[in-house]
Amino acid sequence: MKISFASLALPKKGVLVFPVADDLAFSVNLQKLNDASDGAIIKAIEAASFKGKKGQTLDILGGVGEYDRIILLGTGNDEGCVDSESEVQNLGGKLFAALEKAKIKNAVVMLGEVVGGFSPDYVAAHLAYGAKLRSYVFHHYFTKKKDEDKPQLQEIDFHLTAHTEAASKYQTLESVASGVFLARDVVSEPPNVLYPESYAEKCKELKDLGVKVEVLNEKEMQKLGMGALLGVGQGSVQESRLVIMHYNGATQKTAQPIAFVGKGVTFDTGGISLKPAPNMEEMKYDMGGSGAVVGLMKALAGRKAKVNAIGVIGLVENMPDGNAQRPGDVVTSMSGQTIEIHNTDAEGRLVLADALWYTQQRFKPKFMIDLATLTGAIVVSLGNEYAGVFSNNDELAERIFSAGQHSGEKVWRFPLGKAYDKQIDSKIADMKNIGAGRGAGSITAAQFLQRFANDTAWAHLDIAGMAWEKKGLDTVPEGATGFGVRLLDRLVAEHYEN
Repeated sequence: MKISFASLALPKKGVLVFPVADDLAFSVNLQKLNDASDGAIIKAIEAASFKGKKGQTLDILGGVGEYDRIILLGTGNDEGCVDSESEVQNLGGKLFAALEKAKIKNAVVMLGEVVGGFSPDYVAAHLAYGAKLRSYVFHHYFTKKKDEDKPQLQEIDFHLTAHTEAASKYQTLESVASGVFLARDVVSEPPNVLYPESYAEKCKELKDLGVKVEVLNEKEMQKLGMGALLGVGQGSVQESRLVIMHYNGATQKTAQPIAFVGKGVTFDTGGISLKPAPNMEEMKYDMGGSGAVVGLMKALAGRKAKVNAIGVIGLVENMPDGNAQRPGDVVTSMSGQTIEIHNTDAEGRLVLADALWYTQQRFKPKFMIDLATLTGAIVVSLGNEYAGVFSNNDELAERIFSAGQHSGEKVWRFPLGKAYDKQIDSKIADMKNIGAGRGAGSITAAQFLQRFANDTAWAHLDIAGMAWEKKGLDTVPEGATGFGVRLLDRLVAEHYEN
């Protein structure tokens, strides 16, 4: 779908969209059309009981000059309905959904007024961004889909006075959307297509944006002593990989980098601790954390962010083979710390343990943030509304929370503490890979990871409830969400560029 911006002028025909607040005050151009059509727009509003509520739409077919349709998009009021950028983006998503449902191919959005206290150029850029995010589809494997069942909307053209400023703002947002789409793509791919080796090759495409990409194979990881990560993948015929992405965009090229680490279990059967069969096909998205990291690196490079950033993803496949890791095994991590395996389905923390240690030892970053679809316990706690955040640094945690509120990818902080940490002590090794009993499962998993962060400022995002959307949201179609890209891009833009 193409997004374009032009000067504020009424086209002679086609489909027009007008934002309307709940006071139903008309813009100059909308009033002109209403007068020229003998009040047809007012009559349609009264007949349909259109109130201008946030996201409400009214599709007026014919009866207004030469126009095919006039669509009114409710923006709500200025005191709470459209009070953040994510709310404007949600309106853009609703707009896209309405246009797509009506099978409209081209539409012009007339923005002559302030919406929710935001300037028209700001509104245009974020409406366009929301529409772009909602437009994502993953149709790679359909062979018999009819043309009428494919996406119809080809272009949205935003008309406003400050169209040049809107286009500039949108250019940055479009780069972030591109990163979100990459994250959604890799999470959506089936596991026979996206496995550690093919995923690593996919990451190399970022070189076109100036991102340096390194790939470590199993022999190289063995030399580094990554027994925790390698233990997870030893039951699979697919070899494990570690991918390191470097983006150097800071004004000072030697500036200390920031680092993002992702869990990339391309398929998770649970290993010997086998998962139940129902819904196991969804375990292709157990690499959602790594997808967010790869998508973020594309977003930062695409918009030329002024920061030095490192992305590290551990890629494994967890399978129940004759050579698979067993409950009761003891593995030695890159840190030298030993881990007793109590449950082979608690594998993501083993992958992250070596990836985190490698990252903080090699790059000495300002901070590390890891993302992982780590525990079912976080879904029990937060459902699909928030990701859980755990951190050893209050400032970092607070900044992540704030970025979540603004971006719409929300997080909620959980505690860490000695009592929780004690639960992962092992009787025969330095630690075990699960806590004691069913309680506090997300927290004990985070305590495990903290043991590999050392003194580096660190945060862990458990996104198990956020990586896959079953019903669809305003800016997130059903399926892979790309959660984390917008959140972390906002964090970087607000606090870490120079």
